[in-house]
Amino acid sequence: MELNTKTTIPAGFLLIDKPKEWTSHDVVGYLRGALRIKKIGHAGTLDPFATGLLIVGVGREATKRIDTFRDLQKTYEAIIMLGASSDTQDKTGSITKKEQAPTPTKKEIETVLHTYIGEQTQIPPMYSAKKIKGKKLYELAREGKEIERAPHDITIHSITLISYNHPHLEIRVTCSKGTYIRTLAHDIGKTLKTDAYCEELRRTAIGTHNIKEASSPKEITLENYLKMKKDINFA
Repeated sequence: MELNTKTTIPAGFLLIDKPKEWTSHDVVGYLRGALRIKKIGHAGTLDPFATGLLIVGVGREATKRIDTFRDLQKTYEAIIMLGASSDTQDKTGSITKKEQAPTPTKKEIETVLHTYIGEQTQIPPMYSAKKIKGKKLYELAREGKEIERAPHDITIHSITLISYNHPHLEIRVTCSKGTYIRTLAHDIGKTLKTDAYCEELRRTAIGTHNIKEASSPKEITLENYLKMKKDINFA
């Protein structure tokens, strides 16, 4: 299908629930075809294994304003696997089980989670889209290279234990932009004196915008776009 570089549909924003195994770019590509418009962008990448909220700008005026959403705090729900590690810090990597891994109590987990609230630094994972000297870290990782990464500042506004049934624990985290929940899962494991990786991840909110308002990409058509889009002044 040929895309229109000059669309007649009005600019606006869509709240999309990204499906599992889709990349954020897959969502953009699908919507370009569905809406027959080239100028579409999103505010904040989600890993392919993750699901949840993407804010998508449609049209030139919307994509020009997409950065408005990148600085907003994000809320995630994550399931962490204890007693094993992953080279990607999530379930898509090479998994190694820890021998004689301890079984922390619920109280121990809640105490550890509380220590992560507040301002801190975090080292980005090798399997990430962060660029070093113009090259994405995951490209270097796939070449078998691991390089030193500078820590960056993040803030964990809140972190709550939703459920715990060893070896799985489920948490809800509200955090600043640039926070890697995979790395947080890994670090929580280390603090608990075991290994850990992120098994499931879902973004449920960006600022005040909630996943409950979102639609599947496949629900979006030219016919219903006007009903589903948010105004250009949406923020």
